[in-house]
Amino acid sequence: MTQAARQPRGPLALLNSDGKSHPVENTFAVVTVVLGALALVSSAFDNLHLLSSWSGLVGIVTGAWGQFISATTGERFLLIIGLGASALGFFLGMAHGGPFGGVIG
Repeated sequence: MTQAARQPRGPLALLNSDGKSHPVENTFAVVTVVLGALALVSSAFDNLHLLSSWSGLVGIVTGAWGQFISATTGERFLLIIGLGASALGFFLGMAHGGPFGGVIG
């Protein structure tokens, strides 16, 4: 007999598409997206190169580790978006002075 499949509901339905809870993996995905957004926005201002460089670098590391432990496609989707934004913010921050520009030397 055919039975109706339950669709997950709630704000984490995209991330928990398999019906199980993944708090660590979801945290890595959200932190990567936030750090990517911070790096990308702060890279628009060349005097904020320290913030964009460091937040981009940390976003790249958290995104890479999140990809390593991710369990669902939704998590991987957000991680790739966050990784791209983090990398772009990191590279623009490096072009504007880098993570130590003006602090050392």
